[in-house]
Amino acid sequence: FFNKEGDFNNLTSAAYHKKTHLLVTGFASGVFHLHELPDFNLIHSLSISDQRIASISINCTGDWIAFGCSGLGQLLVWEWQSESYVLKQQGHFNSMVSLAYSPDGQYIVTGGEDGKVKVWNTSSSFCFVTFTEHTSGVTAVTFTSTGYVILSASLDGTVRAFDLHRYRNFRTFTSPRPSQFSCLAVDSSGEIVSAGSQDSFEIFIWSMQSGRLLDVLSGHEGPISSLSFNPMKCVLASASWDKTVKLWDMLDSWRTKETLIMSSDVLVVAFRPDGKELAVAALNGQITFWDHENAVQTGSIEGRHDLQMGRKELDKITAKQAAKGKSFTTLCYSADGQSVLAGGLSKFVCIYNVKEQILMKKFEISCNHSLDAMEVCEHKRGFFHSPTPTRLCFQYNISLNVIQECDMSYRHFKPEIRVTCVRFSPTGRSWAATTTEGLLIYSLDSGLIFDPFDLDIDVTPSNIHKSLRQKEYTMAIIMAFKLNEKKLIQEVVEAVPSTEVDVVCSSLPDLYVEKLLEFLASAFESSCHLEFYLIWAHKLLMLHGQKLKTR
Repeated sequence: FFNKEGDFNNLTSAAYHKKTHLLVTGFASGVFHLHELPDFNLIHSLSISDQRIASISINCTGDWIAFGCSGLGQLLVWEWQSESYVLKQQGHFNSMVSLAYSPDGQYIVTGGEDGKVKVWNTSSSFCFVTFTEHTSGVTAVTFTSTGYVILSASLDGTVRAFDLHRYRNFRTFTSPRPSQFSCLAVDSSGEIVSAGSQDSFEIFIWSMQSGRLLDVLSGHEGPISSLSFNPMKCVLASASWDKTVKLWDMLDSWRTKETLIMSSDVLVVAFRPDGKELAVAALNGQITFWDHENAVQTGSIEGRHDLQMGRKELDKITAKQAAKGKSFTTLCYSADGQSVLAGGLSKFVCIYNVKEQILMKKFEISCNHSLDAMEVCEHKRGFFHSPTPTRLCFQYNISLNVIQECDMSYRHFKPEIRVTCVRFSPTGRSWAATTTEGLLIYSLDSGLIFDPFDLDIDVTPSNIHKSLRQKEYTMAIIMAFKLNEKKLIQEVVEAVPSTEVDVVCSSLPDLYVEKLLEFLASAFESSCHLEFYLIWAHKLLMLHGQKLKTR
């Protein structure tokens, strides 16, 4: 039908609503059409994007239509009868590079390679304002201590200040000669703004109040990779690829107070929240801790092996060998200063205890194998005999007896898994990371949602354990589902002997059969007790399958 019309080719997605006979079609040009079937009457047509519409979904009543445009990271929900947007969200359409929490932990600001600065609400996960003033990639973002001003540094040679009351760019800081800014820091009063340059190896200091350039700090012999203000004193730490960390004293007219010599190029520097310790991550994969007052190193962590780099598709060496050249590229202290969070060109984020200098936990940020560098261990057999990836691609066409050379500009692109920035929330209850998969927030609070079902006063964890000891398995399962705590349900189900499963299944009320099946479905994904859970599923479906079918 669409090919016949001529104009509407390149159909990319479609959805049909049975009750209302509504057909929604999306096209490569970003246009969508609403038709009524079976007569194909065109109800509505609208252009919502300049990129292809990748997916469409209609809600159960047929009033709302959701559209996804993967090219720009757009999500739109459209009410077609009133012709209005219910929801409109768009992410960064290139990778995010940096993030910062607001002082109260309610908001997160992110900067991306697309030049956008976005502010997100941590509780609703929605972006509520986007600033598009930068003309090149944003390299660093931060909040001031008041929480109402956002600062961002960019490769376009500007540092911009945004007002969260009126949503406007009220200050733009620039250098005398155009410089690409790679890092940014603001002091605890919010009055002094500093940015490091990639090309001139200088640090620029501006006044927030007047917008004037106060000073240019020179002394580094390589690009400035990171800046951090001491939260308690007027001291600025700067890290550079020249293997040094310099401490500048603001009160002593920005003289170099101390120079810490490292064994490798320095990538990140961060002060502890109480300002008494400095953490430094270098190119050799080491994280070192310094007492900056006395210029003494107090400890170090060899973190290279914890990164556990994956092998990329075209790598000619194993992941283990590749890891030797890997390091942490982002680092921050926890709110209490007892641990440090680190990430880099890997799918892992590591939390270390500073005092003990040991790895406490490793978070795997993705299981998505369509990303590059996800495979950690790989078989070597046949590995060295693979054809070189740089060879020209020829295609032999038998019918024409000619050799056609493939278009070398047409490349298969696979994004590489990486963590570009990690930050701890000032509340100490969560931390966030910008990754290839987007902005991820890990929290201590989200798992504590207490959502009981049909609860009464006798349903308590101790009574559940008592029922288990008395071998009243059916009772224990029903009580566990009433409390609706996943860990407890798992404990009770796994405590039932496999010989008793048949008896328990036959005596379970219908309502709990469905709940148990839902639990089993999620358990199959992660549990190692496959056969045990299969017995459960088999018995439940054999005994209750007919009833479930009729419903």
